[in-house]
Amino acid sequence: MKVHYDDEIDALYLSLGDQSPDGAIEIAAGVNLDTTSDGKIVGIEILDASNRMDIKTILTYTLDLEHGLSRHRAA
Repeated sequence: MKVHYDDEIDALYLSLGDQSPDGAIEIAAGVNLDTTSDGKIVGIEILDASNRMDIKTILTYTLDLEHGLSRHRAA
């Protein structure tokens, strides 16, 4: 998964794979699922993101590994 945040337009995009979307489904005002023609979700777009969540927390992630926990900070 790749996380992209554009602070100029306050939009967060979560890329869930390498496939290009063929369409989008609005699941709430300003929240869209990008989908392929066969219904796979390949991305999530969140507009007005800083008012919906703490952007700092979305750029911090935790990997739960089989033999322990590793914490990383995204750049």
